[in-house]
Order: sequence, then C-alpha cells, then structure tokens
Amino acid sequence: MDLIYILQQLLNGLQLGFVYALIALGYTMVYGIVRLINFAHGDVFMVGAFVSFFAISSFQFSGFIGFVETMLLAMLACAVLGVVIERLAYRPLRNAPRIAALITAIGVSIFLEYFGSLNFVFGPNYRSFPRPFEVQTWDVGGLRISSIQVIIIAVALLLVVALQLFVQRTRIGMAMRAVAFDHDTARLMGINVDFIISVTFAIGSALAGAGGLLFAIAYPTINPFMGIMPGLKAFVAAVLGGIGIIPGALLGALIMGQAEVLTGSVLSSVRDIVAFGILIIVLLVKPTGILGKRVTEKV
Repeated sequence: MDLIYILQQLLNGLQLGFVYALIALGYTMVYGIVRLINFAHGDVFMVGAFVSFFAISSFQFSGFIGFVETMLLAMLACAVLGVVIERLAYRPLRNAPRIAALITAIGVSIFLEYFGSLNFVFGPNYRSFPRPFEVQTWDVGGLRISSIQVIIIAVALLLVVALQLFVQRTRIGMAMRAVAFDHDTARLMGINVDFIISVTFAIGSALAGAGGLLFAIAYPTINPFMGIMPGLKAFVAAVLGGIGIIPGALLGALIMGQAEVLTGSVLSSVRDIVAFGILIIVLLVKPTGILGKRVTEKV
C-alpha cells in the first residue's frame, strides 16, 4: 500500500467515525443520566434519514441552505420521537429492574423497524437518497477529498462542540450533570428530573437525526433496517471510549471508524466482525472504556 492510499483510507475512516460519533453521543448521554442502554437509538437514526429523504423529495430542498433546512427538520422530528419514546416506553419503568427497561428498548427498536417497513409509512424497499447538493471533489497531492467528507466532519465537529458547551456552560447542562450524579439529590435541589431526562432524550435523538442525514448523503441508499449495524457499532464506540462520557464517545467513534475502514480495505468480509471483536477486548481489558474511571458502588 502506498502513502496516498493509506491517507485516503484514514480520511474515509474519519468520515465514518464522525457519523458514528453523532449516534454514540445519544447512547452515552442517556446512559449517563438514567443508566439505560437505549437500543432503539439506531432506529431513531434511521427515522432521521427517512425524514431527510421526504423533506428533500417533497419540499425540493437544494443547495447548502436546503441541506441546513433538511438537517434541522430531521433533528426536530427525531427530538420529538425521542421524547415520545422516553415518555411512553421508558418513564413508566423508571423504578423497575434494569432488565425490564433493556427488554423494552429492544422492543421499541423492533417496533420502529417493522412499523417503518409498512407500505403506508416508509415501505420495505431500499430507496436511493437524493443529495441536496452537487458533490465536488478536490485533488490535494493525489489525495481525493470530497465535499461530502468536508461537510460531515465540519457538521459533526460543530455539533459535538455545541453539545459540550451546552452541557458545561448552561443551566440545563448543569442540571443534567446533577441528575447524572444523583436523581434524589437533584430533586432536593429543585431540579425537575423528568424534564431533564426528556431534554437528554431530545438532544441525543436530534444528534442521531443529524447523523442519519449525514450517513445518507455519504452512502445514498436507505431502508427501514439501516439503523441496526450503525447503531450497534456506535454503541460499541460509546463503550470503547467510556460510556457516559461525551469526549469518550467521540474518541471511541473515531477509533471505530478507522478500524472498520482500514480492516475493510484489506478484507471487506470481516469489517463488521471488527466492531464486536473490539467490544469483547474492551470488556475484558478495561470495562470502563478508554476515558472511563472505575467507580465503587455502595450496596
């Protein structure tokens, strides 16, 4: 392999890794607040891709402004969906054993996939995704950089930075950190815990919606089951970086993207195996993830 080929694969890995990061952030935020693995999150990502598809097809969004409008609409739709899922499926089980919430999350995931497959919803067939702008490619010293890669990396970085600033610098972000530390103490401080949890689901789902659009413009074929593998790989990324830690989700996702693309460039048949191999290794070697810290739980 020559240097240009390796650099090209690293760039492709960055593109995929930043998409995974937007999904992984939802996993890590929800887990950090309510200690729940929301396995329906990958399907919220799928809904974001389909909302984007219908927005572009129906409203004829085009150009950069059309792309921004599409992304905002997808994020809004997924935020609402995330709040509805939390309110109807997870909130009634807030004090139930964790296994009940986990099984419910799997049930919500399956429901979204097969409900979306109905003909009067999204339909079971693959659809070609219409890109809202013309793709441009630049040759930099033999390295081919596309406008899609630039947009994905720039948008994902902007959203990650905005999320980190929101969590660290705003009153709601401070309340989120308090709820993540202890629900009962947060209530005693006057924090509306239910509202904060809903906000967490809304933000995480909105990021997944943006990820759905970015994934669709990069790999322009969508279907109701498209969220399964990206959702699972993003979950692995969150665990790898340290689930519950926002920078950890980003770090884990970038590692996952690189590992998958570099492995696929050598032997494409094993690229999906890599993700779950990484998960097994992390759980054996450092279960808390790269940035996670071991916490002693009092019983």
